[in-house]
Amino acid sequence: MTASFFLIIAVIGLTLVYEIGNGWNDSANAIATVVSTKVLKPIPAVIFGAVLNFVGALVSSEVAKTVGKDIAAPHTLTVLTFLAAVIVAPIWITLCTYEGLPISCSHSLLGGLVGAVLATSGYKALKMEGIKKIVFGVFISPVLGFVLGFALIVLVFWFFRGFSLSKVNKIFGKLQLVSAAAMAFSHGTGDAQKGMGIITGTLLTAGWISLDSQGKMYIPLWVRILCALTIAVGTAIGGWRVVKTLGARLAHLKPYQGFAAETGASITILLNTLYGVPLSTTHSITGAIMGVGSSQGIKIVKWGIGSKIVFAWFVTFPVCIGGGYIVFKFLDLIF
Repeated sequence: MTASFFLIIAVIGLTLVYEIGNGWNDSANAIATVVSTKVLKPIPAVIFGAVLNFVGALVSSEVAKTVGKDIAAPHTLTVLTFLAAVIVAPIWITLCTYEGLPISCSHSLLGGLVGAVLATSGYKALKMEGIKKIVFGVFISPVLGFVLGFALIVLVFWFFRGFSLSKVNKIFGKLQLVSAAAMAFSHGTGDAQKGMGIITGTLLTAGWISLDSQGKMYIPLWVRILCALTIAVGTAIGGWRVVKTLGARLAHLKPYQGFAAETGASITILLNTLYGVPLSTTHSITGAIMGVGSSQGIKIVKWGIGSKIVFAWFVTFPVCIGGGYIVFKFLDLIF
């Protein structure tokens, strides 16, 4: 067996590590609000999220195509390009998860990939089609999540203004199961596809598979199932520090507020996923939570916690781009 074979296996293995870390860190995105509002206890909520993550991961492939071939043409890259990306991302995700920071796993991986592409072929190898989608996702996910979360909670207040708080909480205690399911499903549709794109892009670069007659990338079924399973396992493990940060420390939510936050975030994710925009699930749900909290007055939201999360967002791209560049150069010296 050649060295190339083992490098490809290494990319696949580390991508699965990334997917587990993604589910581990982002488990909070799917279940934090439903746990904090006491609609579900933590263990049933994690199982609930893991199953729906798996189902969602098998739907759509537009984001995977963006990651696999729209950031840079696979023929301009090497297997080491993808290997560098999947070495950097899990390290950064693990460090931030340990600190309880719900950073963007997507941006960790994409930043590592961009840095590795720059080290491989220079800035001319980057395709503006994919870069524009990344930039758009960075800005649209927290803003749209905030706006939808705020708008939905206002609608809830208006429609249920004649109901007692206990009656509203009882109604939305059940409805929040639906919104939590939508959130977990949408998380799977968006985030598992990043790993699918990395593996498929690697297989294209290595010549193990090829584009179809129309120049489109096909995601093999085994890649879909493998990534879906590993992100579900990661969610089942759960990043409890992050659950605590999003579920309780950022804003204290009641069931009707959790419903609005999850619904707003789910709509944000699904709309962008359909158009292949690799946005951050973390950005979307955090923006929605802050939008819901702000409807009660800006003092309700714990902006100090929010500022730490925003800081982590801003440093993720430069850290991972730099890390991807350095790791690729190191690997290139060895192989």
